[in-house]
Amino acid sequence: MLTVWAYGMVIAFMTLIMTRRLSPLTALILVPTVVGVLAGFTGELGAMMVQGITRLAPTGVMLLFAILYFAVMIDAGLFAPFVRRLVSLVHGDPVRVAVGTAALALLVSLDGDGSTTYMITTAAMLPLYRALGMHPLVLACVTMLASGVMNILPWGGPTARAASALGVDVDDVFVPMVPVMAVGIAWTIFVAYRLGLGERRRLEASAANAAANVTPGPTGRDVATGTWAGGTDDDARFMRPDRLYVNAMLTLGLLVALMAGVLPLPVLFMLAYAAAVLLNYPALDDQKALLARHAGNALAVVGLIFAAGVFTGILSGTKMVDAMANSVVTLVPPALGPYLAVVTGVLSIPFTFFISNDAFYFGVLPILAKAGEAYGLTAAEMARASLVGQPVHLLSPLVPSTFLLAGLCGVEFGEHQRFTLRWALLSALVLLLGGVILLVIPLVGTR
Repeated sequence: MLTVWAYGMVIAFMTLIMTRRLSPLTALILVPTVVGVLAGFTGELGAMMVQGITRLAPTGVMLLFAILYFAVMIDAGLFAPFVRRLVSLVHGDPVRVAVGTAALALLVSLDGDGSTTYMITTAAMLPLYRALGMHPLVLACVTMLASGVMNILPWGGPTARAASALGVDVDDVFVPMVPVMAVGIAWTIFVAYRLGLGERRRLEASAANAAANVTPGPTGRDVATGTWAGGTDDDARFMRPDRLYVNAMLTLGLLVALMAGVLPLPVLFMLAYAAAVLLNYPALDDQKALLARHAGNALAVVGLIFAAGVFTGILSGTKMVDAMANSVVTLVPPALGPYLAVVTGVLSIPFTFFISNDAFYFGVLPILAKAGEAYGLTAAEMARASLVGQPVHLLSPLVPSTFLLAGLCGVEFGEHQRFTLRWALLSALVLLLGGVILLVIPLVGTR
């Protein structure tokens, strides 16, 4: 019965946010609460919620101060010279901007941390998107696709989890996946090109209609001004061109400290934000104005993080996540046994979206791998197959960094999901197909 409740909760949640009946914030709180009550866990729900919120509290604090820190840097003009240089290189061409976004995100993703990738890429590219009138959803989509492919790196998390769960060497899982990652990288750049081409056509059409005083279209772009509804333009009051080198050194120091793990991430961003505000806006009135300017984005992201804590707390505390994991084996017909590696790859797409990576790799994958042994499928092969769902996983509302990306780009979380989902699904299928063609993921077992 727990399995039915678990699937019902996930389906109800996704339906409500994808159809815009509820906001993600409301759905993350109400849906699991209602399902928990109906499933008979009324007395324990409070403790489950608090446990989930407590687990995500450090992440919420980190994202809050990360958003505020990079907001200070953008307002102060740290990235303005970089944007001007990019503008001169791309010649106002959205295709070059989109492809450049993919290249930057792929490069930054080498550190294996999604939050860092999102912060650096959006901080560098968002002002350029605004200057050209490009839709920020393209920025969010391309950045996430790049991060999804690079998340396969051993230090990214999933590969280490899969290897640990199955007791195999990380190199046996990762090294054969390098050519598959190359396929994924090429696909990401192709998607960026396609999205950039679409933006070029849309902007050309908007420019042609501007003379006729066409009202803003459904994308939210104001044709007359070339700005985005709800976006924030750099205000001369907050620009600090004389602090450029100081801000650059502070940001570089922060990134080095992040990679070196000098202090916990929440503490680092709190200290960095305090230093940035003091250096750039010592006047209290300016500090208050700055907080008011960015409070909306920051509060929206942090609110979603704590709401996600309610969702994951109830999902884990009621053992619904375990019930979902156990149901996977029964869903696979015996006739598909020889194809369990491909089946695992396909299953990794929805299951890493609906449940956490930990739940999938430590709860579901060992069961599938054990079944695959009977058909001659090695643990390393099963582990590789399990990694292809990562582009879709990063769209999950259970991934805190996803809210960070949406908040930094100034787009609604549900809107980002609807726009990016088909490209993420195609990315996962490209990785799976590439793995099969390159003989990294076996199509059929050896016996």
